[in-house]
Formats: sequence, structure tokens, C-alpha cells
Amino acid sequence: MDRAQKAESIETLKGVFADAGAVVVTHNLGLTVAEMTDLRGRLRAEGATFKVVKNRLALKALDGKGGDAVQDLFKGPVGIAYAPDAVSAAKVTAKFAKENDKFVIMGGLMDETVLDAKGIEALSKLPSLDELRAKLVGLLNAPATKIAGVVQAPAGQLARVMGAYAAKDAA
Repeated sequence: MDRAQKAESIETLKGVFADAGAVVVTHNLGLTVAEMTDLRGRLRAEGATFKVVKNRLALKALDGKGGDAVQDLFKGPVGIAYAPDAVSAAKVTAKFAKENDKFVIMGGLMDETVLDAKGIEALSKLPSLDELRAKLVGLLNAPATKIAGVVQAPAGQLARVMGAYAAKDAA
């Protein structure tokens, strides 16, 4: 890798660290190509990405943010998983780490905050942005449905009473 490629890689990583909701730092030593392809496919389905990075370039892209805690994360064979929202990459990587012993979550970054492996695990248990939106729509939709049912009920009762009187008069 020459200087121009390194500079371009650092700029790309700066953009990743700035735009991602959370970055999950992992060790992926010993994974097969099929396992890596599986992980990347799962992440892609959730709108996330996985990238193997060079430690020195990642630390230069972070430009000293996070201090010594970040330097401890970027040792060994490191890959990062990231997504625009903070939860989706953490969910997929935590699930994959439970299924595969060779894939280890070291920690992560969320804006300026450095998270350990337990922090990423806790982050993975939170509902995603889409789940929160669905719950909110459900909460907003429920009162409207109830109001429609309450407004409609007296009209239905009135129609049944009129129908009973009509049946009584006909008999």
C-alpha cells in the first residue's frame, strides 16, 4: 500500500467513524471465507457493513479520540462492523459471535464513547430504530381505532333497536 492509498483509506475510515451510529470492533482470526461471507450477508440485510482494517490506519483515522482504551481495541486481526443506526451492527455481530467461537467482539465506539464487549452486548439487546418506529405507530394507531369503535357502537345499537321494532311491527 503506497502513501496515496493509505491517505485514502484513512479518509474513508474517518468518514466511517463520523457517520456510523456505532462501530463494533471484532477479532476474526480463523474464520473461513464462507463464514465471513455469511457474516457480511447478515450485516448487509440489516443495512450494516463489515470491513477488515489495518490497526495503525484506524488509529490514525480516530486521531487520538478515546485515548488508551481505543488503542487496546485495535490490536491483532481487527474487523469493524458499522451501520448508520447504533443497534443493527451490534445485534448481528453479537448473534454471530454466539454462534461462532472464532469471532470475538472486543468492544466498540459510539461517537466519542468507547464501549467494552459488555457494552456492545447491552447495545445489541436494545430495540432497533425500525422496531421503535413500529411501536410508536402502533401506539398512535390504537386510540384512533378505539375512537372509531366507540363512535360506531351507538349507531349499530340504534340500528338493531330499529330492526327489532320493525320486526315486531311486521309480526
